[in-house]
Amino acid sequence: MKKREPVKDIMTSNVFTVQENEKLARVIELFRKHKIRHLPVLTGKKISGMISRTDINRLTFGALFDNQEGADEAVLEILSIPQVMTSKPKVVSITDSVKDVAEIFANEEFHALPVVEEDELRGIVTTTDVIKYLLQQY
Repeated sequence: MKKREPVKDIMTSNVFTVQENEKLARVIELFRKHKIRHLPVLTGKKISGMISRTDINRLTFGALFDNQEGADEAVLEILSIPQVMTSKPKVVSITDSVKDVAEIFANEEFHALPVVEEDELRGIVTTTDVIKYLLQQY
């Protein structure tokens, strides 16, 4: 196993993002269309947050109530991305090791982290990326 493999070797570099001022409907569209679970939120080119499918699922509850089919859409129309996202997310550098990232995932409740170089988004790394990397080692 490579001890200091940089996270840039396992991250997804072609990352879908949303701008803070976009609608939540755009987030849902990207999740569905590309079968992804996490999106970095940008203000210009800077990371301002992360939004996950779990964040959206916490908001949608119409199916729990009779005759409330439009409730989810109403909630999603009222709220903005900054109200739902995790603000000021923890980020990792492209030079951080896979081991460093694995330790963050093991000790904190993150499942995805933005990967930056000089404060600019370069990719995203997920728990799935780390698991796939570890499986390749065996």
